[in-house]
Amino acid sequence: MSSEEILREVTQVFAHVFERPDIVIGPETTASDVPGWDSLNHVSLISEVQAHFKVKFGIKEVMRFKNVGDMCRLLEQKLVR
Repeated sequence: MSSEEILREVTQVFAHVFERPDIVIGPETTASDVPGWDSLNHVSLISEVQAHFKVKFGIKEVMRFKNVGDMCRLLEQKLVR
């Protein structure tokens, strides 16, 4: 799966979690860029991303995410395995 495809699917997950079908995210998007992205929604987001892509993130991996691009790069690595 290409990085563009991953970002497109991650965007769909964001749209679902934040109930915003018009949401636009990119690799540099952070929690401060998305209204409503608080700690509770962060847990929901991580859970939904894991379910959607059928992967598991370790707590240390999640704590290293600085932006959406970090999550997408890790997804790309996990999907290759």
